[in-house]
Amino acid sequence: MRNHPLFKAYLALLAVCFFWGTTYLGIRMALESIPPLALISFRFASSGAILLGVAYFRGAHLPKGRELWVSMITGLATCGIGTGSLIFAEQWIPSGLAALIIAFSPFWMVGIEALVPGGERLRRPTVLGLLVGSAGAALLVSAGVSRETIGGATLVGFLVLQAGSVSWAFGSIYQRRQPTRAHPIVTGAIQQLSAGLAFLLPALLIPPHPVMPTARGIVALCYLVVFGSIVGYSAFVYAMSNLRVAVVSIYSYVNPVVAVFLGWLFYREPFGLREAVAMVIIFVGVALLKHYGKEG
Repeated sequence: MRNHPLFKAYLALLAVCFFWGTTYLGIRMALESIPPLALISFRFASSGAILLGVAYFRGAHLPKGRELWVSMITGLATCGIGTGSLIFAEQWIPSGLAALIIAFSPFWMVGIEALVPGGERLRRPTVLGLLVGSAGAALLVSAGVSRETIGGATLVGFLVLQAGSVSWAFGSIYQRRQPTRAHPIVTGAIQQLSAGLAFLLPALLIPPHPVMPTARGIVALCYLVVFGSIVGYSAFVYAMSNLRVAVVSIYSYVNPVVAVFLGWLFYREPFGLREAVAMVIIFVGVALLKHYGKEG
């Protein structure tokens, strides 16, 4: 098995499936003692600086000029606003529910791709996938709202995550269309570092502060830096470089399952029949989306 030419690639994919699924729980634990702005800043500034430092000492090409600015802007859109929305949303909704809502994000990628000049147009089968996924998302949100006696935390969390997904999609699509000589891991390092630095000043000036993390919060933060941002992202890049996209995309199905299980195990987050049905419907919609997109 170890002699298989794609052994390392599949091992990297396994790491993405597991570690990215655990980050939802890591975020919830870190938020117990670390404010969201500080969590965004510390996590991405640390991981970006470490990755960029390694790239520099290994003599990798570092972007300059317009190439650098593009990486910084897309980093703010993807890591800063995109992942940042997840961190904020987990203040209001369970980590497992957040993971299931994030599973809806491929639909934004397809929709925005269809809107940009030269993008792939929507076809009827793709629209069917969008409708199926939307039905699952609506059922998922209604399941959370039905449990709430006051307020609309689930709805607020859902809307925040959709805004973050839109930002992630725009940043990803824009970055993909730009010419670059830098290795994807170097680009990712700059994106993470720029996002972390962009949130540093708000984290210091906007209450609550100062940050007084507990030992549990520090461990969770370190886990997010190492296994979520450094190991997870690097493994994703390696898998994407050596495996078919259709194979790598399996992580989008596994991550929510891991997140839901860990949320139930550590926090007894609710997960009933309605959530299970909604998850299956969303997965069917995503599968339709990717199947017909591959055929096109």
